[in-house]
Amino acid sequence: MPLRRPRSGTTRLAALVAAAALLLAGCDSGGTSHSSDGRTRLTVAALPLADSAALYLARDRGLFAKEGLDVRIQPVQQSIQALPALLKGQVNVIASANYVTYFQAYEKGTLDLRILAEGVRIAPHMMDVLVPKDSALKSPADLAGKKVAVAVLNNIQSLTLNAILDAQHAGRPVYRQILFPQMGPALQKGQVDAAHAVEPFDTAVQSELGARVLLDGGSGPARGLPASGYVTTADFVKKNPKAAAGFRRAVEAASKLAAGDPAAVRAELPKYAKVTADQARSLHLPGYPATADPSALHRLIRLMRAQGMLKKDIDPAPLLVK
Repeated sequence: MPLRRPRSGTTRLAALVAAAALLLAGCDSGGTSHSSDGRTRLTVAALPLADSAALYLARDRGLFAKEGLDVRIQPVQQSIQALPALLKGQVNVIASANYVTYFQAYEKGTLDLRILAEGVRIAPHMMDVLVPKDSALKSPADLAGKKVAVAVLNNIQSLTLNAILDAQHAGRPVYRQILFPQMGPALQKGQVDAAHAVEPFDTAVQSELGARVLLDGGSGPARGLPASGYVTTADFVKKNPKAAAGFRRAVEAASKLAAGDPAAVRAELPKYAKVTADQARSLHLPGYPATADPSALHRLIRLMRAQGMLKKDIDPAPLLVK
């Protein structure tokens, strides 16, 4: 996976806006529609991460078709890019949706959130804090006050890294927002001291730049934490209960397949994540839960509350589509 040159903040913002505009332009404006064979057509926005493997497996193994669904996948670089389209009904579902962002939107009242299925849970080395091989940073304690790249500020990466560092009584870093494909070049050019990269970018940065792992982002209090899910709106579920339930069943079946057969995930990744088959074989995969667990989501919400990312408790159980 070739690493791209970093962009300036202004250029990056313009790129995000353009990407969001392209997403909106490329989606049907009427929400759900039907294919020529009578299947319900859904548009799903997804990131090119290991998080999205169950989505692609469900499509390519015919699990969506079995449920009478024709799922079209729209790639995005950040799940938040697709939020305006979701609110307008131009995207039906967002995959690889970072829970932190969407729980915050739900609390603010900007999104009447529903969770169709869990995406992934954090596993060892599915994301790592990486530093250049010759970096003076030798231990997690050295991150205090240093610049660390994350894909989105005040989100799952900083939440979990803060929790890990707090558990080790280490100081926290200063976070810089840099898209995953640009983290390697930013690290190489010294624009940040470390990069918190997620697979498959984690392995790519290590193999292409010789970066070393300073800290396992899936360790300690982060391990097993729900990281992402398949989210939609209450309005979509109300108007399309059969499609919503079918989508959930298909993704959960694919997640069960992914959990039981990691080789299936590794074979799927090169089709959408811009990794080679050799790279896919060496990736550290996340956990793929077969069913959503309110207690696991409660754990995430408590951590968000402890770090001030939510002002009040949220009961996730009513948000889960059954």
